[in-house]
Amino acid sequence: MKQYTVILAVGIGAIGIMGIIFGADILKLSVSTQEYDIFVDPILDKQSLFVMGRVTIQNTGSQELTNVHVNFGAGDTLDIGKIKVGQKIIVSPPPENPMEYVMITADNDVFVNKAYREMPKMVGMMGS
Repeated sequence: MKQYTVILAVGIGAIGIMGIIFGADILKLSVSTQEYDIFVDPILDKQSLFVMGRVTIQNTGSQELTNVHVNFGAGDTLDIGKIKVGQKIIVSPPPENPMEYVMITADNDVFVNKAYREMPKMVGMMGS
């Protein structure tokens, strides 16, 4: 009976240690490790009659971003001001903008420069 108790205790201890190790890895993914960080995703949505651009901006850092400035290129700019921790905003360039790239700057040396990517084409769900 004592052998079973020892084997059971070792098994439970091993499971507990594995839970701590894997839990720490998952925690790293969900908790921001940088004070000032930003996620930027510029997308082009090409329709048959027009092209629409939109830029998703999210504060992924642990501190509020201040003095956030968006440069759409071709002289088109937008001052956003502050973005709270975890806040996500979506902005669009002016219609005449060539929508080639976007640059985002903020205080504390935050700088991101990204080219627009095309939104994947959606295939119709219904038959022709």
